[in-house]
Amino acid sequence: MRFSAAMAAERLLPERLAARARPWAHKVDRLIFAADAQSQAGRMSLIAFALRIINAFIAFASQVLLARYMGGFEYGIFVLVWVTMIILGNISCLGFHTSIIRFIPEYRAKERFAELRGILIASRILVFLFSTIAATIGAIGIWLFKPAMEAYYVVPFYLGLVCLPMMAVSDQLQGVARANAWAWWAMTPTYLVRPLLILLFLWVLHMAGHAPTATGAVIAAILATWLTTIIQLAGMGAGTARQVPPVKPRFLLRSWIVISLPIFLVESFFFMLTNADVLMVGLFMAPTDVAIYYATVKTLALVHFVYFAVKAGVAQRYAAYIHGGENAALARFARETVAWTFWPSLAMGVVVLILGKPILMLFGPEFDTGYPLLFLLVAGVIARAAVGPAESLLTMSGHQNACAAIYATTLAVNIILNFMLIPFIGLWGAAIATATATCVEATFLSIVVRRRLGIAMAIVAPMTLRKEAQ
Repeated sequence: MRFSAAMAAERLLPERLAARARPWAHKVDRLIFAADAQSQAGRMSLIAFALRIINAFIAFASQVLLARYMGGFEYGIFVLVWVTMIILGNISCLGFHTSIIRFIPEYRAKERFAELRGILIASRILVFLFSTIAATIGAIGIWLFKPAMEAYYVVPFYLGLVCLPMMAVSDQLQGVARANAWAWWAMTPTYLVRPLLILLFLWVLHMAGHAPTATGAVIAAILATWLTTIIQLAGMGAGTARQVPPVKPRFLLRSWIVISLPIFLVESFFFMLTNADVLMVGLFMAPTDVAIYYATVKTLALVHFVYFAVKAGVAQRYAAYIHGGENAALARFARETVAWTFWPSLAMGVVVLILGKPILMLFGPEFDTGYPLLFLLVAGVIARAAVGPAESLLTMSGHQNACAAIYATTLAVNIILNFMLIPFIGLWGAAIATATATCVEATFLSIVVRRRLGIAMAIVAPMTLRKEAQ
């Protein structure tokens, strides 16, 4: 017998309370059990949201343990290396980890199974090859510029490049999982398993007598990344085989690359924008300052994960509505995703500001100096949440070039402000640059979505515009 929230409310609550709870109970039943597109997207976002909550606590706890274990200086080195590898891993996907979310629903809807099998094979091979080339170029770059680098960065950066191919392949697999609405495989390996394995391998190194250094932490990250990706690859293989008939693959490399490259620019700019402040702090300031700033940003991740959870659940549904020609349904769904993003982000932002200082003190005695920065950074994240996953809507609707231009402009604003402000006001300069750039990004995304698609992708959109879009 299937559980029903509506039935449970009728049986367990007094008549008056049951009447009030009935509309909400029916919404819960629809979200959990209905087979329509909107409910599937809602379930995907709900699962992603739950996993991101779990990950947020695991990631936060792991970073606290790393900071306590290594100390601010060594932790700052590890942070700079790890953030750099995350950016390079995402860029090395050439946009295929996002474009595949668009291709899979399209080919499945049109029963173009030869092309579907082809994109699954080609994207994985291209991502692995390009990420390996990128790692090789990175190693050569470290060797050439070694005299200009601080000595304590050299070995950790060399080791970090070993992670690069598997990080890129993991991102590609995450895109395949999102396109198929496999929330577990989309979120669990990267956001749950890998952080736990890093802690496990670091503990093993500690028990073996190794000192608590950034080098040891990077080695633990290498082992965790490779093992996680291999598990993800093996686990998703059977599911992918069931989804695609055994036909001869057809490769449309030129078409796929033409579509993926603008997305590659969008994703590259986005990840640079998301992490530019940490990199710029590392450029101008000491590893201890990097550690403090990163701990502050990691605390902010409790707000960020709402946006990422919604984005993980809706991109493939945007694509399905677009390729199905359901423009009115797309507009309604897009506006709903703005509310899904904004209100939980606002609530989490308030919680972070209330608890931010004691949270930062968990990292160590000097880390609470980053607490005042949270007010600026939270304001920026909430401004970004006010337009929902607008960039996903642009990318899935074929407006990836416009999205790339927005991110390029925003990234330029961010880098210029960081260069201007960090040398004079330190971490405050990074926070001001990031918050300002985030507001610029949100404004441009909302304007472009409205002009290109006629959709009011903003929490405070004028009522007249909302009526026009209905």
